[in-house]
Amino acid sequence: MNNEPFNEDDNLEKQQELRQEEEAYKLHKRERELKAQKRATTFRWIVNTIYVLVGFLQVLLFIRFMLRLLGANPENQFAQFIYSVSDPFISPFATLFISPVSDETMNPIGGMNVFDLNVIVAIIVYALLGWLGVTIVRYLYKRP
Repeated sequence: MNNEPFNEDDNLEKQQELRQEEEAYKLHKRERELKAQKRATTFRWIVNTIYVLVGFLQVLLFIRFMLRLLGANPENQFAQFIYSVSDPFISPFATLFISPVSDETMNPIGGMNVFDLNVIVAIIVYALLGWLGVTIVRYLYKRP
């Protein structure tokens, strides 16, 4: 009979150790889940930021293309704003092609109708760079 209480104490200690190990395992598992969620959130934020920035640039360049194509008045404040904001993004492509220009006398407000091939190339190149950036981020994210 003397061994029986000792075995109960021993069993209680073992049960307590098992509970502590189980709690430690659950805590460790939850920490890993939180770390994975944080990493996934950071990944989504980076990818979405790339998409938004490239999207804004695409819209800006498309507006520039349309203003030039439709012969917008270069003295207009909106046109000047679009041209000045988009100039740094167009400058690497500015002399790539000679763009076809319509006769100035056909546009009564003084703007020239220009089919700007350089803007089209810039739109395509920046879209490809955005895609490449997202692909690189996805590759780095999937690495262990």
